[in-house]
Amino acid sequence: MTNVVSPSRIVVLGHPKLADSIREAAEIAAFLMAQGLETAHGSLYDETLRRQVHAGEFDLLIAVGGDGTMLRAGHLCAPSGIPILGVNKGRLGFLFQIVEGGWRKMLEWLLAGKYWVEHRMMLRAEHIRAGERLGSWQALNDVVVARGPNMRPIHVTASVDGQYLTRFVCDGLIAATASGSTAYALACGGPILPPELRNILLIPIAPHLSFDRAIVLSEGVTVSMTILSDNGILSMDGQTPLGLEEHDRVDVRAGENTVKFIRFGDPGYFYRNLTEHMNQNTLIGLPR
Repeated sequence: MTNVVSPSRIVVLGHPKLADSIREAAEIAAFLMAQGLETAHGSLYDETLRRQVHAGEFDLLIAVGGDGTMLRAGHLCAPSGIPILGVNKGRLGFLFQIVEGGWRKMLEWLLAGKYWVEHRMMLRAEHIRAGERLGSWQALNDVVVARGPNMRPIHVTASVDGQYLTRFVCDGLIAATASGSTAYALACGGPILPPELRNILLIPIAPHLSFDRAIVLSEGVTVSMTILSDNGILSMDGQTPLGLEEHDRVDVRAGENTVKFIRFGDPGYFYRNLTEHMNQNTLIGLPR
């Protein structure tokens, strides 16, 4: 472990829909306050606390919840560069090191400065229609162009830095980060990338008689996905999808922000977690 400066202003946020998440957030906050630290706690959706995070009023955010909670915490903290420490109340926990009930020892290490910071790339997605930019978003896991409620596959062309790559007939196309390589992209047969790798993974969803391999692209490129069907949607990190019209284009590149996660011990935690979690999916019915 590398000795670094320990944080002094900490906010602890729980997912309000996960059992005991808010209660455990309060317990963690009480422990930290007993150590003399300036600490606030509450719901991940508390607007007052969110504004304070955006304003950079904290040195660290402790997120108590599941992988979805960590994604939301990443979106919240990345613009202000605040690192995140996750306490897992979910069941998979690819983004976590601290399991439920095991946070006291880790917090002692944290306060002693015995941790390191992991940097994870985000994506920037832009929705283009007839040359006009309709919206821009960041994603930690993935940007997905997919078919909507209509069961017909969609036609999507992909290009890299303006150079035509291929045309897919598929249920969708995923542009993912290394973080996202253990999420939807993994379910679609994609490779697993080390978490700090700064690449873009492009993988089709259920391709039909078209290119069916994942492609790993370098950080500096722009991937353009143009939908040639009238039943498409766009979603970032699994959030509520947006409707796409025929000939809409989605441009994806490395984002300007980086998500910082607090880690303990050696970087091999990722592979230990991977071995533990593979074939252990009991996520059905669990809020994120």
